[in-house]
Amino acid sequence: MTRSSPSTSSWTDGRSARGRFSNVADPNINEPEWDMDFAEAPFHSRAMQLGPRAGAEELGASLYEIDPGGAISPYHLHHGNEEMLLVLSGTPELRTPEGERRLEPGAVVAFSRGPDGAHRVSNPGEEPARIIMISTMRFPEVAEHPDTGTVLSMTGPAEGKSFPEGTDLPFMDTVMAAMQAAKERGPGG
Repeated sequence: MTRSSPSTSSWTDGRSARGRFSNVADPNINEPEWDMDFAEAPFHSRAMQLGPRAGAEELGASLYEIDPGGAISPYHLHHGNEEMLLVLSGTPELRTPEGERRLEPGAVVAFSRGPDGAHRVSNPGEEPARIIMISTMRFPEVAEHPDTGTVLSMTGPAEGKSFPEGTDLPFMDTVMAAMQAAKERGPGG
């Protein structure tokens, strides 16, 4: 079992991950080989990368086991990718723009791109919950954490830059600064 925090995770894109898993048998959700163990609060969960293990190049899929009191991510939305949740066991809680609700085993929920698809999956129950998250894997991607105002510019899974609220600059200001820097460098800027 690999222990890693979300900020130092080893999630990779399908191409490089496929090579990493090339000598691994087909993934089995009933006998998972966990790639990540987020033991610390607030996550308290484990994950297995199903997409790369199965050889997927354009689809992401991960099996999560969420301990009581855990979650798999903050409340977030994607601008470039859709996601879908399948509940295998337990009764996780889903937060969406419509509010919070408990999901039963077998529930399937899709999350569209943009604000209407914002979501968070947690487990306030007393038993572990197992879910599969499936997503398109289009990069670059922009995601947001509405609770904090943070914007993520993602160049790959768990790769890119984050811009906490208040640290961003108006688009044209940055373009003008880049143009001025090129002018100051001289010909060929």
